[in-house]
Amino acid sequence: MYDYDLLVVGSANADLVIGVERRPDAGETVLGSDLAVHPGGKGANQAVAAARLGARTALLARVGDDAYGRLLLDSQRASGVDTVGVLVGGAPTGVALITVDPSGDNSIVVSPGANAGLTPGDVRAAASLFQASRVVSAQLEIPLETVVETVRNLAEGSRFVLNPSPPRPLPTEVLAACDPLIVNEHEAKVILGDAAVGGSPEDRARILLAKGPRSVVVTLGAEGALVASAQGVTRVAPVKVDAVDTTGAGDAFTAALAWRLGRGASLTEAAAYAARVGAAAVTREGAQASFPTAAEVEALCCADPGDAASDSGSAAGRTPGRGSDSSPGMSSRGGAQ
Repeated sequence: MYDYDLLVVGSANADLVIGVERRPDAGETVLGSDLAVHPGGKGANQAVAAARLGARTALLARVGDDAYGRLLLDSQRASGVDTVGVLVGGAPTGVALITVDPSGDNSIVVSPGANAGLTPGDVRAAASLFQASRVVSAQLEIPLETVVETVRNLAEGSRFVLNPSPPRPLPTEVLAACDPLIVNEHEAKVILGDAAVGGSPEDRARILLAKGPRSVVVTLGAEGALVASAQGVTRVAPVKVDAVDTTGAGDAFTAALAWRLGRGASLTEAAAYAARVGAAAVTREGAQASFPTAAEVEALCCADPGDAASDSGSAAGRTPGRGSDSSPGMSSRGGAQ
């Protein structure tokens, strides 16, 4: 029935990456490594990550008619992503300026460029892609009205997965379609506002669920992740690896989870598998270049996410950050926080 396991509606950026010993303070200049340019963007990252795992994947995005746009298209095609939905022109390709410190933590500033030109009309024009897709995922590096239109164009029986990054308050219509809504602790607090004050992560997961999503995944860095649905709240244990670079690992997590859901896995099972994928991604530099194949995920040494525990379960460990591009449910060995 479906031509695609996953349709990703989202951003495509060129990642300009510099390694630094530490992030500069206000008004300060620090020296960094040589500049490295990689294909990135949360939408493009998710599409490549899913395709590397074996998912039949399509991308709906917009890039500029420039060298960065060609870099992104080449990366998608080399990974097996169908680029029939990638539109070209209208503005320069989006760019992400990324600094990475010795522990693998990153800080990111995004210039949207052509991503801001992905419109609701583009979504409506891609109706055939939506009808052919089992799962649709999105993020918030594209206009919010385009995400709203994505929800309105979902095929009957398809599933919608949203990582609201960068975070902002979400319309009720979008929240109601999420199955799941995938957030880290910072994103959860932005969406919840005053309701996020105090309480445990389990409490925040329940409050998020009460706002309308069909299910919620809250990633907790070294403490793993929480899966919340009408059946209750479950912990997913972290995966221990030596982190090199966390850039894009959250996108790999989301893509892996969306793909496994489409294959019939439960939300907890899909989150546990996604934790393996995110952990594998942080062991290599870059975003798309770091994404593993299914065979590499299975071979990941010491990466058993363990059995999911009840509300009271937890896992010790340290993580290279809890930002939107850090690997959810991943614990780092040998790196500084």
